[in-house]
Amino acid sequence: MSLREDFAVNIVNVLKDMRDPKPVLVTRDPFDVEKLAITQFPAILVATGNETRQDISMAVLRQGVIQYTIRTFVRGAGVALDKLKNDMIERIEETLDLDRTRGTSNKNMITRVTQITVPDRLAPLAEVVMVVEVRYAYTKGAN
Repeated sequence: MSLREDFAVNIVNVLKDMRDPKPVLVTRDPFDVEKLAITQFPAILVATGNETRQDISMAVLRQGVIQYTIRTFVRGAGVALDKLKNDMIERIEETLDLDRTRGTSNKNMITRVTQITVPDRLAPLAEVVMVVEVRYAYTKGAN
């Protein structure tokens, strides 16, 4: 399996284990949020995005930065809906920070949330989009 895939699987797995608030649905398979049952919220969709790569040594060492998009959907009303969004943002970031190496032994890796946006949606649904970067080094030809 590729490192890109390993990191994506790790992100999904740690978000599935997240607590308070615990998401009901965490997947990489696209879904229609309008068709989800009330019991399937909060729901999270993880998608692998762009990657930049560059040489960091003349020989074989390279660095990659992969972006993952985490789309979180919550359901509620009024102030409670805003609180749900804020709680999910904080908990997702805290959960990802527990192991910033994404399950590897590479201590030079780093995972960080780089962007948070809140698209307009009509209540009772709300959405938060978080961009997460995983910065890692690898040997050319081994990835």
